[in-house]
Amino acid sequence: MQIIRFKSDDNKIYTGCDFDNNSASVIEGDIYTDFFNTEERKFVEKILTPITPRAIFCIGLNYKLHAKETGIDLPKYPIVFMKNPGAAAGHLDDIIIPSSCAKVPEVDYEAELAVVIKKSVKNVLPENALDYVLGYTCANDISARRWQMHAGGNQWIKGKSFDTFCPFGPWIVTTDEFEDPDNLALECVLNGKTMQKSNTGDMIFSPAQIISYLSESATLVPGTIILTGTPSGVGFTRKPPVYLAPGDILETKIEKIGVLKNRVIVE
Repeated sequence: MQIIRFKSDDNKIYTGCDFDNNSASVIEGDIYTDFFNTEERKFVEKILTPITPRAIFCIGLNYKLHAKETGIDLPKYPIVFMKNPGAAAGHLDDIIIPSSCAKVPEVDYEAELAVVIKKSVKNVLPENALDYVLGYTCANDISARRWQMHAGGNQWIKGKSFDTFCPFGPWIVTTDEFEDPDNLALECVLNGKTMQKSNTGDMIFSPAQIISYLSESATLVPGTIILTGTPSGVGFTRKPPVYLAPGDILETKIEKIGVLKNRVIVE
């Protein structure tokens, strides 16, 4: 099932499924515990973020070829950082290059598979970790590289937490639609040109291993989103570097999920 959240022409917000580009069937109940399809259809005026995230965890250097292109050894444990939930943006929302990056706008793209947690989980083993997943969605870990590398006190959070720096969607595809999240084609397209093209099979740590690691003596709550890392081809490693610019169209494509599309503007 594809779970979508949207605003309709009655100015109300709904959660739905069976989206057909114009309308969706309304879902009632709690998508994390118990919900059902009412089969009442509503016009989709605007697609919103599929959920309002409670927390956003991110994993760095989690693709073998991406670690290689950065010249960094493969990590022994997942490299964890977080984004401000206020950075969330949806399908067709603008990605805003902040005014604080105006002098050196080194803002980069990072296409990623995102995992959505459906129930509280703590100290889970990898073999049981996916039982706590509602589904998967497309995400892009937008990163202000100058802030990330030089202005964050050697931490990445500030440079990755500006408003709109976590677009995800357009919907969540529930786990019953996936045989194996460890074998999904993933692509990032900038202005029609493919910049990243990989498969989740190149991950160093699988989604199940990541959930298990994050849950060690720490509870992950429903509505937590986990960005699982980006493959090779990011802008700052290219020669010359490629950074986002006003007017750019960024597409994040993942097999069995769909396409997340965003335009770039300046604040």
